[in-house]
Amino acid sequence: MNQLLLKKQLQEFLIEDIGTGDLSADLFNDETEISASIVSKESGLFAGYEVLNLGYGLIDPSIQTSIYVKDGDYIEQGMVLAEIRGSRTSILKGERVLLNLLQRLSGIASVTAKAVSLAKGRTRICDTRKTTPGLRMLEKYAVRCGGGYNHRFGLYDTVMLKDNHLAGFSSIQDAIETARKKLGHTVKIEVETETENQVIEAVSAGADIIMFDNCTPEEISQRLRYVPERIVTEASGGIELDDIDSYARTGVQYISLGFLTHSNKALDISLNVKGAVKA
Repeated sequence: MNQLLLKKQLQEFLIEDIGTGDLSADLFNDETEISASIVSKESGLFAGYEVLNLGYGLIDPSIQTSIYVKDGDYIEQGMVLAEIRGSRTSILKGERVLLNLLQRLSGIASVTAKAVSLAKGRTRICDTRKTTPGLRMLEKYAVRCGGGYNHRFGLYDTVMLKDNHLAGFSSIQDAIETARKKLGHTVKIEVETETENQVIEAVSAGADIIMFDNCTPEEISQRLRYVPERIVTEASGGIELDDIDSYARTGVQYISLGFLTHSNKALDISLNVKGAVKA
């Protein structure tokens, strides 16, 4: 993960929440030193080590953070994930922002791990661009922590010809030829297909990746016979956890799941203040 970008984002998140000052924490007109524990209130996978490692230091460099887990570690209910020691005011100022991030990232890692487990190594699980604006780097990192893979990061790194793009061309062949003329040889071209004829045309036109969009496992199994090994295949559209096994059996190489990042449940994690630290 890009630490320079992460620091910049964390600063922006903290500024958004703290503003000109924490009216509640600033009621403490002292610099009492306290200790606090970050505790998991349910089981799952942890993600967000660098968020916690860097976050409190941006508020107050004197805060000491001891983290007992690594990204991708399985955590159990009641487990102490980290201990924080430092100014009571500073610790309370960062609590909500950092916990929000830890909870969201750990939730993404946890559901990704479940999807990967259901795939049983027969296909790779990957994410989509259906991420929270501003959190894409972190959310896609959490997918990797859960054992998944990243699809494209943005509109800038891969051509994806979806139905709304193809509507502007005379054919899939026309669209791919136009892309090849405008782009360098290092840029991959993915074509979204919904019918058997579109698969055949995309293969003939030289697509690098073929997506089977909103297709049943039976349809994908039939259409894979038209796709040579050099072309990467992907299933996407409306696939839920309960569907992964049947899609994995088709032999498709990737299953992309939007729900990993756009509608997952956050993992419940809390911060518990222990009290003042004696000098």
